Order: sequence, then C-alpha cells, then structure tokens
Amino acid sequence: MAEYNPFERGPHPVGTRQFNWMDNKRNQSIPVDVWYPATAAYQGQDLDPATQDRFEMVPGMGESIQQAIKDAVAEPGRYALVVFSHGFGGERRQSTFFYSHLASHGYVVASMDHVGNTTLDMISGSGRAGDLDVLEKFIQSRPVDASFVIDQMLAGRSGLDLMPDQVGMSGHSFGGWTTLKTLETDHRIKAILPLAPGGGFTSIDPDNVMAKSLNFQWGQMVPALYIVAELDSILPLDGMLDLYDRNPEPKTTIVLLNADHFHFNDSVEQSHDGFKMMMAMMATGMDNDQRQDMETMLANMKPSSDLVAGSRAYALINGIGLAHFDAVLRDNQEAENLLSSDLVAALAERDIAIRLLSYNQP
Repeated sequence: MAEYNPFERGPHPVGTRQFNWMDNKRNQSIPVDVWYPATAAYQGQDLDPATQDRFEMVPGMGESIQQAIKDAVAEPGRYALVVFSHGFGGERRQSTFFYSHLASHGYVVASMDHVGNTTLDMISGSGRAGDLDVLEKFIQSRPVDASFVIDQMLAGRSGLDLMPDQVGMSGHSFGGWTTLKTLETDHRIKAILPLAPGGGFTSIDPDNVMAKSLNFQWGQMVPALYIVAELDSILPLDGMLDLYDRNPEPKTTIVLLNADHFHFNDSVEQSHDGFKMMMAMMATGMDNDQRQDMETMLANMKPSSDLVAGSRAYALINGIGLAHFDAVLRDNQEAENLLSSDLVAALAERDIAIRLLSYNQP
C-alpha cells in the first residue's frame, strides 16, 4: 500500500462543470462551478495547458487557466462534498488550485458566486466594502447561498452521486466567516476549513458587526482547522485568533509565516501586487480619514517578492486541508496521524514555515 501523502496530486484526473441554479424562494440565480474526479480516459489532460480549462473571471480582463478539463465525463462513484465560499469581492473560481487538488483525491467541490459581492460587482462600483448596509445584506444572504448549494448538490443537480453524511465547507476571508456562520443553521456540515477568515473582534474594531453576528452555537461537534497568514494586511491576525479562541473544540490554527491575505488565491503574486496597485489608485479619490486608513494598510503590505512563495502556500493548504477533510469526513487514520504529529517539523521538511496553536482531533 502506498504511503499516505496528501501533498501530492491525487490519482484522478479532474473535470469541471458550470451551472446556474435558480433559488425560487429568493428569486435569485446563483452561478456554481463544480470540480470532480473524471474517468481515466482524461489522464494527464488536466495538467496539460493544451487541454486545461480556460475562463475569464471578468470579461476583457484576461484569461485564467485551471488544472481541470471542462465537462469531462465523471468517474462513477459516490463522493464526499466540500463547498467553498469566496471572499468579499471575490469569485467562485478564486482558488482552483485547492478545488482541483481535492477533486484529484476523490472529492467533489462546489463553489458559488455570492451574487452582488463578486469581483465584477466591485469593479462596477456596486457593493462597496465600507457600506454597512451592503455588509448587513451579505451577512444575511451568504449562509443561505451555501445551504442552497448543498441542497442542490445532494439532490443530484450536478449529475454526481454524493455522500450526504460527508459534507465539509471551506472559504476565504468573508468566505471563512460564511463557513462559520453557515454552521449555525446547517447541521449537514461535518468539518470546516476557514482560510484567513474575517469576523474576529480586534482592538481597532471592537464593534465589528460580522464578529457580533457569530455565536458558535452549532448544536454538534465540528472539527475546525484554521489556516491564516502571519502578515495579513487586510484582516488583522488578532481577529482570527479571536475566532479561534471562541471556536469550540476540537480546533487548530496554523499560521503560515511571512504570508499575506492573498496567499489563499490562485496567482498569489499577481493577486497581491494587483490589489495593492488598485487600492493605491482608489485612495486618491477618498476623503482624508479613509485615505489615511488605506495608506496605512498599503504601507504594511510587503511586495510579493518579499513574501513566502505562493507554491509554499498551495502545498500547505492542499496537503493539510486535504488531510483535515480525510481525517474527519473519511475517518482516515493516516490523515489523523499526520495532523497529530509534529506538524512544524513535518512542514519544515517541505520548506514551509508555520506556527501551530494546537490540533485536537477527537
């Protein structure tokens, strides 16, 4: 039997499908992309640029490529499901490195757009990050989006057969908060992986409405693994440690050293430096207080060249994120053994520097 190695790409080629599902209760159409194990006939095609799927997140803003084959035939079987929630002003395809890694190991991943809170919405000027009414709107709607997608996936709308008792959830930034909030009302979720989540209390924002909206009363035990960035210039690290403190056991937090907020996205370096440039341009049109806050944030952002390489972040998220879902959803003893080992030393062997708070696997 091969040694358990969640850091390597799995044995399955990966397919991807796109859907647009209508939530009739809210009269809202929700775009959803799904990643899944494809048949052996596609072996290697998901890793070949000539056959990989290409798409535009924002029309006219350049093409992206992912390690998946569009509309590939699915490998028959029943699979665990992981639902992913993007950040404020993000997009459902923001972290395809992680979705495709999970799918290559036999998971199905579904990621939805939170309509009105996407990259395109931000560029168009709607859904401003500083607008409290906008924030309150998405505090209400985001968890409903996630549960709606779980409903559709378990009902077979994607054409894939899923295990209803093996559902996990992950998300980045506002999507990390969405993961925590969805647990309050959706007890189908059995394991969570918040990535640089928002919604923690901090000394600079003690009245944070996102923080106040979380109660951590889940009605069940849900193992939580947080992965966060040491130098997060957008969401202070102490806010994420507050979330960890309030989170019930079992839980752990892994801090990736010398990393920032965009180390959880595809094209880390491009995303990080592009965001910094865009925010610097936007600051010129702000009032004095807003401009001062923005300039302070930008001053704390190192250039991507001074941060840990995106490949190190991907290795951490892919390997340890997969092991967490394997241990909880699949009851994989080898995964549990890895997570209970000396992770600092194990990851240092892969040239990944972390700080670990704890891992408490039941």
